[in-house]
Amino acid sequence: MDDSAGSVFLADCPARLAVEIITDKWAVVVLFALSRGPCRHGELVGLVGGISRKVLTQTLRRLQGYGLVERRTYPEAPPRVEYSLTDLGLTLVEPIAVLTDWARSYGGAVVSFQAAAEEKAAEEESESGS
Repeated sequence: MDDSAGSVFLADCPARLAVEIITDKWAVVVLFALSRGPCRHGELVGLVGGISRKVLTQTLRRLQGYGLVERRTYPEAPPRVEYSLTDLGLTLVEPIAVLTDWARSYGGAVVSFQAAAEEKAAEEESESGS
């Protein structure tokens, strides 16, 4: 397969899988939270914020399936479970940091653009309705 820009995102290309992983709504947030070190499920719920326990569990299982997150169970009573990034998962910390920096720098501009576009659409709708 050639490496032209278009072919890199074909269905059978690993780059497409990478994009699918990082475009999952919660995956990047969970990976970023785990970049600080191992966490228990309840800690992750608090760190991530706005995620249900069920969705967090589904996200963690999906990330485990990709080899990005490790689940470690400790033989204690009651059982303790921690999640951490694997070596492969750690390779995503830098790209996620770059995206986070971009969001800090330009997130406000995106929000402003969205608000202006919504206002314009509302104005056009009210003009066409009158």
